[in-house]
Amino acid sequence: MLLALLCAPAMKSLAGNTIVNAKLDAPKVMMGKTVKLHINIVKDQGGAGIILGTDSAMLGNIDIVKRDKPQTKTLDNNREEITQVVTLQPFEPGEYDLPPIKYSVNGDTVLSNAVHLAVDSVKVDVNGDIKDYKTIVGVPFKLIDYIPNIIARYWWAWLAGLALLAFLVFAYFKWFKKGINPFKPEKKRLPPYEEAILALNDLKSRQLWQKGQHKEYYSCLTDILRVYIERRFGINAVEMATSEIMEQIKHNEEALQVKDQLSEVLEIADYVKFAKMQTLANENEIAFQRTLNFVEQTKPMPVENEDDTTRKEEAEK
Repeated sequence: MLLALLCAPAMKSLAGNTIVNAKLDAPKVMMGKTVKLHINIVKDQGGAGIILGTDSAMLGNIDIVKRDKPQTKTLDNNREEITQVVTLQPFEPGEYDLPPIKYSVNGDTVLSNAVHLAVDSVKVDVNGDIKDYKTIVGVPFKLIDYIPNIIARYWWAWLAGLALLAFLVFAYFKWFKKGINPFKPEKKRLPPYEEAILALNDLKSRQLWQKGQHKEYYSCLTDILRVYIERRFGINAVEMATSEIMEQIKHNEEALQVKDQLSEVLEIADYVKFAKMQTLANENEIAFQRTLNFVEQTKPMPVENEDDTTRKEEAEK
């Protein structure tokens, strides 16, 4: 029977164009030793399948030591071959008929041939000396014994990963959420007045309204105003509506004299941007001039130090 099993060709199950074959390294093994089960699947390309039947519940007294990852190789005629190796280890002597390996693909299940495994018991010399077991020694409690091997073995990698994660969270809230790039040197920003004057000169040189781009012209004009107000007076004007800006400005003594000019510029800009109002050339010039007046009139005065003040008072005397 053993000779017949060794010489007989492996049985194959065919459903459609899928062929599943199972084969052991050896038909007979000593209990406690390992033997490899080779699974070979040939099918048409396309469609992911699942290999079933390689779990301990189906194999009974035979333990599964290792399952290698399935390997796929492309064949001719749009065919492909999938191979997997499963390492088995029996601990009970006897004759075992392993259940067929199942391969499920595209709603169909294909069975492999049945595989027979004979397991021999360990031969014991009954006439030999009998040696007793050693006394059982209690094992001291160690926390590391309860930590999974993958964590205990690569603790340094886990620690480095946690440190990196903590740094990324810190960097997100510290820099990137605020739009700050810590790896790019930050240029020193001009004072609010100088920045606004440069922006107004640049806007004038672009001649947007002369080219018929009224909406873009007023958007740039009001953006310059909003940024200047935010930096000059500490008002979050960039995020505010026109009415909200004016409500804040009317409580600021430095801007009271020119608040009406600011209101007119912001209101006409809203009409152009949202109501698509067409403005005349002189209106565009007036809006620019009033914006420039607002910046000039609210320009912060230079702070004189004590020495300059003393010299000025002496000169007046």
